[in-house]
Amino acid sequence: MGFNCGIVGLPNVGKSTLFNALTESVAAEAANYPFCTIEPNTGKVIVPDPVLDELAAFEKSAKVIPAMLEIVDIAGLVKGASAGEGLGNKFLGHIQAVDAIIHVVRCFEDDNITHVNGRIDPVGDAEIIDTELMLADLESAEKQIANLEKKARGQDKDAIKRLAIMNTIKENLLGGIPVRVTLKGVDNARDFHNFLTAKPVIFVLNVNEKDAKNGNEFTRLFCEKYSKEPSIIISSKIEMEIAQLTDPAEKKLFLDDLGLAESGLSKIIKQGYATLGLETFYTVGPKEAHAWTIEIGSTAPTAAGRIHTDFEKGFIRAEICRPDDWLRLGGEVAVKAAGLCRTVGKDYIMQNGDIMNVLFNN
Repeated sequence: MGFNCGIVGLPNVGKSTLFNALTESVAAEAANYPFCTIEPNTGKVIVPDPVLDELAAFEKSAKVIPAMLEIVDIAGLVKGASAGEGLGNKFLGHIQAVDAIIHVVRCFEDDNITHVNGRIDPVGDAEIIDTELMLADLESAEKQIANLEKKARGQDKDAIKRLAIMNTIKENLLGGIPVRVTLKGVDNARDFHNFLTAKPVIFVLNVNEKDAKNGNEFTRLFCEKYSKEPSIIISSKIEMEIAQLTDPAEKKLFLDDLGLAESGLSKIIKQGYATLGLETFYTVGPKEAHAWTIEIGSTAPTAAGRIHTDFEKGFIRAEICRPDDWLRLGGEVAVKAAGLCRTVGKDYIMQNGDIMNVLFNN
């Protein structure tokens, strides 16, 4: 698994259409009315990886296992969701389970698709979702503060430290600042990732086909307001058309005709990996070529543990090769003969694209 993300947004912004396109399925009903998605639909998407494809083709690998992106289509939120409006509490809980949030914002006009608030206002729409998530976090922060205050009165040192951070989180939430901003630079930030607004957000600005390349006035105003958050301009309708094409050459020709360098799926995956700080390493051979996802900065034993927990426990050393050397010289034996296959220990920090062979004790 690469990572998982939840698609959120107001009703009728194109969430389910985008989900269908990204997962090349029709699991989510794209209908012109609020709450057509009652239960979260989950789909898995193959992460495009030309390096893995080249390595597998070179080795004639019997099995190819790419990294996967899991996408959860969460029903449309509305104003008052934090108080249970529009089935809100249930869906806020679904957001809790994902690594990142894909926030779809409507940046197109279409008289045939009603807007839940009766007007096209991308910034206002995003603020509604932001507010509901922050209100839910504020309620959670207040409960945690009450518990920590009791422990702090007993001179619990850890509770005292956590209480100080929690009070800052609460104060900032009251000022409209999400938890992810508050936690920047905090050493133990992971301890507070139970908050909804602690999760990384990628804004997807859904436009009409004609605006897919350069955006429009809606996207310009939105990017000015949310300049510190990653935003991607795509057309969910174009993505649906791309999803119907099975031939890579046809997909490229289709994108070229529209003046687009890559698909929306590719943009989302790249931004997702960058936002979450992820990278890829490989295990390669005649039996299997496998792409593995790890956090940037992971050590060799941690990476080995992604392959199998026993590999991390009994890690001795690892052999590391680079894909370009592997393909240029003709495989593992040739790379080793050229002295370009390194033997590394437990302190080695993995690099994106490393090919790894683990030596371990059973």
